[in-house]
Amino acid sequence: MTTSLLMPNTGPDSVSKSESTGEATVHVAVGVVVNRERQVLIARRHQNQHQGGLWEFPGGKVGAGETVQDALKRELLEEVNLTVRECARLLSIPHDYGDKKVLLDVWIVNIFSGEATGREGQPVIWASISELDDYDFPVANRAIISALKNLLHPAP
Repeated sequence: MTTSLLMPNTGPDSVSKSESTGEATVHVAVGVVVNRERQVLIARRHQNQHQGGLWEFPGGKVGAGETVQDALKRELLEEVNLTVRECARLLSIPHDYGDKKVLLDVWIVNIFSGEATGREGQPVIWASISELDDYDFPVANRAIISALKNLLHPAP
């Protein structure tokens, strides 16, 4: 990945309201951290969280006035002890869970420093792309997994 792929945040702040329904949408910066072995970092959500017990790619809410890249850097350092050195936008996923609407702003993190650790007590593991199907993820994450399979294991 090159830094020329980086794009500024032009999306909404962390929570915006849909004009048609009035429901809030939570804007989330998501990091797909890829190590040298082409494994990705995943973490298990705490049971008391929305979609609790499921696995996810680390990240969190984009704060008001914060760029997605700044939110991603802050969240990965706070949650999994990694400092983002380089990242590139992968895709955006709007999803309605029924009880919550999210906009996942997904970035590939291919240059980072630090040792991955669950700083909030959550388990974290490095998984190969082929292993991701063995873990239960929130529905919105299926598009991320599909994009990763195409990017890192393209069809012949």
